This record gives sequence, C-alpha cells and structure tokens, in this order.
Amino acid sequence: MHTKSIAELGAGLRAGEFSSVELTRAFLDRIERYEADLNSFITLAPEHALTGAAKADAMIRRGEAAPLAGIPIAHKDIFCTNGLKTSCGSKMLDSFIAPYDATVVSRLDEAGAVMLGKTNMDEFAMGSSNETSYYGVVHNPWDRRLVPGGSSGGSAAAVAARLCTAATGTDTGGSIRQPAALCGITGLKPTYGRVSRYGMIAFASSLDQGGVLCRSAADAAVMLQAIAGFDPRDSTSAQEPVPDYSEPLHESLAGLRIGLPKEYFNEGLDGEVARSIELAIDEYRRLGAEVVDVSLPNSGLSVATYYVVAPAECSSNLSRFDGVRFGYRCQAPADLEDLYKRSRSEGFGAEVKRRILIGTYALSAGYYDAYYLKAQQIRHLISDDFRRAFERVDVIMGPTSPTTAFAIGEKADDPVTMYLSDIYTIAANLAGLPGISIPVRQAAGKPVGLQIIGNYFQEAKLLNVAHRLQQESDWHLAVPAGY
Repeated sequence: MHTKSIAELGAGLRAGEFSSVELTRAFLDRIERYEADLNSFITLAPEHALTGAAKADAMIRRGEAAPLAGIPIAHKDIFCTNGLKTSCGSKMLDSFIAPYDATVVSRLDEAGAVMLGKTNMDEFAMGSSNETSYYGVVHNPWDRRLVPGGSSGGSAAAVAARLCTAATGTDTGGSIRQPAALCGITGLKPTYGRVSRYGMIAFASSLDQGGVLCRSAADAAVMLQAIAGFDPRDSTSAQEPVPDYSEPLHESLAGLRIGLPKEYFNEGLDGEVARSIELAIDEYRRLGAEVVDVSLPNSGLSVATYYVVAPAECSSNLSRFDGVRFGYRCQAPADLEDLYKRSRSEGFGAEVKRRILIGTYALSAGYYDAYYLKAQQIRHLISDDFRRAFERVDVIMGPTSPTTAFAIGEKADDPVTMYLSDIYTIAANLAGLPGISIPVRQAAGKPVGLQIIGNYFQEAKLLNVAHRLQQESDWHLAVPAGY
C-alpha cells in the first residue's frame, strides 16, 4: 500500500479494499522498521494516529470522505500540534507541548488526514542539510551517508522512504524545494500568504511559507487544496480565492513559454545536474512548450540579501525564548541577567546563535541603514527582475540545487559554502513567489530536482506544468533501494 498515490489510496479506502486503521498500521510498521536508520521523526504518535484513522473510517462509511480522509501524513515539527511536543528541532523547546493546533494542522485534520507524527528538522528551520537538529542528523534514504537537505529534511526523507504518503514543510529560503530535490520527491512552496502561518513557529516572518512534500504533483495538488486559503488569525494571509488545483492538472502545455535564466546556468552548477535539467527542458519542448532566454540580473545578490534579512528577523522573533515564559530554563540562575544569558546560550545551537548575532548586528544603531535597509532595497530589485521576466514567460525553470546530495559533515564547518546550497531557491522567497521542485533524471544514482517558479498565486499552473512531465516520465516513481 505504501507505493500508491493519495488518489489510489483514497479510491481503495472508499471501495472498502482496506480501512484507514489498516493503512495507518502499515505505515507505522514501516516507520518501526526503517526509522532507526533515517532519524526522520522527532515524535511518533501511534495512538493519536489510530484514533484519527478510526474517525476517518467512520467518515468514509457515512459517505462524507474528502480526498485526504484516512490518508497517513506527517507534520514538520515546526507546526504546533495540540497536546503533542512541538520542538522546532531545538533543545529550547524540547519540553514544549503546544496548547493548540496550527491552521495547517487543523485544516488537514478537518480533511480527515491521519497524523503519524512530527518530523525532524534543522533547529528553528536554520540549515540546508538537517545537521543542526538537537535530535541528530537525518539521513538520506538514497544513501545514508548523505544529507537529505534542509530544513525540512525529516519530511523529505520520510516521504522518499515511503514512511508516510505526504508531509508538511516550511520554506524560508528553499527549505521545501532543496530537500525535495536531494531526496527525489516533489516539494511545493506556495505564494507568500497562500497558506496560513498561524501556529507555525516563526523564523523570518516576511519569508516563511508553509507547503507540502509529496511523491507527485498530483498528490501536492490534493494537499495544497486542504491547507490553502485565508485565515483571519494570520495578518499576512492573502484574501485570494482558492481554485481547484486538481482540475487543470491535465491541461496541454502547447504554447507554454518557459524562461531559462542565464544566471541559473553558471560555473557553480554541477555538470551532471545541468545535463539532467537540460533533458527535462527537452521533454517540455516535445510537449509543445517554447523556451525563452531571460535574465534575472540581481539574482546573484540573493544569498547576501537573504543572510541579512532572515537573521535580522530571526533575531527579533527568537527574542521571546528567554527562559521565563516557556521553553528551556537554565538551572539555578544567579540573577535575571544570568537566567537570560545561560538559558539562551544553553538552549540554542551554534547555527541559531550565529544567525541571531548576525541579525542583531545588522539591526543595531549605526548599521541598520548600511545593512538591513540596503538589503531590503536589493530585495525590491530582485522582485522587479521577476516581474519583468513574467511579462515575457509563463514560468521560469532551472536547477533547484547546484549539486546533488553531499556527504554528512562535508560542509558543516563551512557555513558560507552551506549557505550557497540555496543559491537558486532564495530569490523566490525574497520575491514571495511560488515554486516547485520535481525529480528529473538522476546524476550518478543521486536525485536531481528541477525548479519551476511561477507568478503570484499561479500554483495551479505550476502543478499543471509539473504533472504533465510526470505523466510523460517515470523519474518521480523511483524509490530508494531497500524501501
């Protein structure tokens, strides 16, 4: 059953071929068998899952089943879940039990989806390899010596290993798309504001966006349908109508204009990755699409811009973790100042501390104009580049990551090299645009991701473009050996 799509599983549930309880037990058995090798989960919730599965079975018997009813999924451990630990991959929140559900969680629950547990992640979503988690490194199921990408690496590894049908994730600078690429699955980051951030622990509030990691674009369409839409509890939530994301999946791509930015095919791109991307582009030509050369001249500044804006917002957002209200508190503090200092120094990991320091410096008196304000001005230029490009093309394509998955520990001591792992994904976050990564031909047995970026609220178009390639190829059907 773990090889079936969401639609196939839904059809089987409605036809009575198996129950949601049986399906859920099958996935829990797979987790028990494989999880020790992957470390993809922080918290497992078998009792919660089986209770939810029984409710879903009752829904199905009453004929009230939505497409996700009875489908086992997982949540990135950045989404608050009522009564279950929400750690954000950090010692700081190791003991935090959320008293409410995030909107993403509650909407999937209302749709009848069954939560198996909470997936591992880089601490407070800060990382590109899932090596900064307090709960240990996540291993890539394609080769356990390799990283799965980050920060949603636990979700990506769990989906790739078929430990769940789909999982939620968050994307601040590529944290859905990059691990999707490195693990050979489909990862969708919607337009900023398309999915509510209520109950999603904040890293960088103007960049964070919830999304999904799935096996295919068709599965991603079903997941997005459940979580998209306005939420009055989120002041950044967009009041934009939610279309039927599954309806246009099969539309023809004849006349589609694909933009290829010259800046995405530079000397920093691995040659084998480039060849895999070119092969996918050729498939789109065969499907009737037209390829247009475009330029995003300020995209080369996106990494530098991001690592001013994101740490500045992280410095502000993480100030709430002070050892007083909730989260980790040091033992026997001498005074209030000692409580603050030791709670934060003991509760946060090295990468989180690095970004807090960078952000605090960028926002400090005398440096705000030189760093933060300048970064926001460049961010506007990056958005303008995309606006001009979308006057000529329907979508923009290129690699998701400059390389395939790298070895665990290979970049851990070189933060700048690690940051460059997101060089092709960050610009979409700075502009607030939707993006999707889908698997294409592998390079030397390692997954490669094709990134497709669309205009604002054009997720349906992205899913259509991705789905048509997946109809014509079997790249997205590849499963890691042994799983």
